[in-house]
Amino acid sequence: MRVKRKNNLKKYDAPLIIQFNKGVNSFKRGLLKSPFHPNTMQHREWQRGFDTAYFTQVKKVKQHESRRRSS
Repeated sequence: MRVKRKNNLKKYDAPLIIQFNKGVNSFKRGLLKSPFHPNTMQHREWQRGFDTAYFTQVKKVKQHESRRRSS
């Protein structure tokens, strides 16, 4: 028997945008370890958010370097 929580959500049915945002915030704070178990969808979403923030930062750094070199 599966137990439902409030709003008819099961334990792992949380909106995945929450985990994505936690990954983005973890990158900004410098936290490298995921708070979720490695074999879960929550961990994969956290990793996707972390990677998105990382590659956004890399893109910004490259733009600033190219501007600095051109002047």
